[in-house]
Amino acid sequence: MKKSPLLLLILLLLNTQFTIAQIKKSKTVLTKKMTKTPFVWEGANLYFLMTDRFLNGNPTKEIYLNRNKTTGKLRGFEGGNLKGISQKIDEGYFDKLGVNVIWFTPIVEQIQDGVDEGTGLSYGFHGYWARDWSAIDPNFGTKKDLAELVTKAHAKGIRIMLDGVINHTGPVTDIDTVWPEDWVRTGPQCDYKNYGNTTACTLVKNLPDVLTESHQNVDLPPFLVEKWKKEGRYDQEIASLDAFFKRTGYPRAPKYYIIKWLTDYILEFGIDGYRGDTVKHVDEDVWTDFKTECHYAFETWKKKNPSKVLDQNSFYTVAEVYNYGISAGQNFDFGDKKVNYFQHGFDNLINFEFKWNAAQKSYEELFSMYSNQLNSELKGYSVLNYLSSHDDGSPFDAKRIKSIESGTKLLLTPGISQIYYGDETGRSLVVEGTQGDATLRSPMNWEDVKSNPETQKTLQHWQKLGTFRKNHPAIGAGVHQEISSKPYVFSRTFLKGKYKDAVVIGLDLNRGKKEIPMGTIFKNGTKVREAYSGKTYTVTNGKVILDTDFDIVLFELKK
Repeated sequence: MKKSPLLLLILLLLNTQFTIAQIKKSKTVLTKKMTKTPFVWEGANLYFLMTDRFLNGNPTKEIYLNRNKTTGKLRGFEGGNLKGISQKIDEGYFDKLGVNVIWFTPIVEQIQDGVDEGTGLSYGFHGYWARDWSAIDPNFGTKKDLAELVTKAHAKGIRIMLDGVINHTGPVTDIDTVWPEDWVRTGPQCDYKNYGNTTACTLVKNLPDVLTESHQNVDLPPFLVEKWKKEGRYDQEIASLDAFFKRTGYPRAPKYYIIKWLTDYILEFGIDGYRGDTVKHVDEDVWTDFKTECHYAFETWKKKNPSKVLDQNSFYTVAEVYNYGISAGQNFDFGDKKVNYFQHGFDNLINFEFKWNAAQKSYEELFSMYSNQLNSELKGYSVLNYLSSHDDGSPFDAKRIKSIESGTKLLLTPGISQIYYGDETGRSLVVEGTQGDATLRSPMNWEDVKSNPETQKTLQHWQKLGTFRKNHPAIGAGVHQEISSKPYVFSRTFLKGKYKDAVVIGLDLNRGKKEIPMGTIFKNGTKVREAYSGKTYTVTNGKVILDTDFDIVLFELKK
C-alpha cells in the first residue's frame, strides 16, 4: 500500500524519537558503567589461607600417597582442600568479608614422604616442598577443582593468587630422591651476611636449592620422566616443554622449566596473580623473566577466553622479600648490594614492618606515613600489609586480645590488606603441644563462627570494614588527609581516569551523639551513608550530627 506523505512524516518522527530514546538509554548505561567501582589491585582486600587448614570440602578426611606416619602436632595433612575454599565462596563468606583477592599456599604436588626437623615428623601440608610443579597434589585436589574454584571466584569478582616457589625443591627422603646436581645445590647453608650468602645457598639443612643462576641446558630428572610415563602424560608434557622453549628461546636451564610449569596455571585456569616465595634467595633477573612469562600467559588466556575476562588489569605479582619494610622505599639492602625488586618483576612487596608500625604509631602517624610513601617514593607500586601470617613467629596480636583494633588498623591503612585466615575470627595462634610455626597453622575455627557470640561480634566488625574497603579503592590506593584531630576524622580520595572515589572516616569517637566534620569532601546538602551503622544523613554546615552506639564512622556518598 502506498503511504501518504503525512504518514511518512509521522513514522519518521516516531523513529527519530525512538532513536533519541535509545541514545539517552545508552548514555545512562554508560554513566552507570563509568561510576561502577573498579577493581584496583593497590586497594585490594586480600585473604591469605593455608589450603590444608581452611576447610575440607569432601565428606571425609582423605590422605593420599601413603602419608600415614605419625607426625608432630599440626605437622601432617589435616584435610583442607580446594573444594573447601570453593564451598566458602559459594556460601558468600568472602563476599561478606569484602574480600576481592584470595591467595592460598602452593598446591603443586609435594614430596611423598615426611622429614623430621627436630619438631616431629612433618609432611608438606604447607605446599612449599615441591616434588612435581606440573601436577596438583591430590591432598589439595585436582585440576578440575582448581578450574571450578577460579570460575566461582571470578563470578563474584574475586581474583585468585597462587603461591610460586622457584628457589628450592622439597627435602630429600628415602622415597623422594635429590634432584640431579645440575639442577640443585645441597650446600652451603645461607648465613645472610651478603648477597652471595643469601642467594647461592640452601635456606636450611636438607632443602636443596635450585641453581637459578644457571643457564646450562639440563635434562629432566629421571624420577620425573618415570613418573610422567607411569601417569600416561609423558608425551604431552614433553611436547609442551618443546613448544615453550621454541617460543621463548630460553636455554633449558632449571629456572626456565619451573617458570614454564608455574605459568601453565595461568594459561590453563586464568589465575590473576602470583605471590613469589623466598624472593631474595633467587637472583633478581629470574623474577624479571618470571613476570615476562606471567604476562604472556595471562594475555594469551584472555585472548582465548574473551567472555571470561574480568577487566584490563595486568597480571599482578607480590614478592616475599623477607624483612623488607615500607620505609626502605624501593630498595632492599643486602649489605654489599641493593636490589630494587619493583623493577625486577614485582608490583608489590610484602611489608614486614607493618606490625611494628601498627603497634608503635597513632592512627594518624600510621595512615599519613603510608599514604605519603605510597604516593611519592612508591608511586605506581604498593605494599602488602599483614598482622599475622603462616611463618611470622611475632604477630601483632599473638594472644588474640586485640582483634577489633587489628581489623581497624589493617583494613584502613593504605596499601593492600592481607587478612590471614582466622584474623577475622580470633583463631588462636597459641596451640599447646606445637613447636615452631605449627602454632600459627591450626585449622580454621569454624565452630566458633557458628556458636561463639564474641567471635561473631569480631567477625561482624571485620565484615563491615572489609566491605567498606572493597567498595572504596580510596582507602587502600588513595590519598590520606586529616580533617580533624579531635574528634579524629580523616578523608581518603582516589582518582583514576573518569572514576573518582572519596570517603570520610572517624575513629576513637564518643559513643552516642557526635559531630563529624566533612572537610571539603561532601558539600552541604549532600546525602551520605554511614556504612558502619547503615544509616543515612544530610551534610549540614559542613558536618554530620549523629547518634550511634559505635566509636567509628564510615561515610560514603549515598547512591
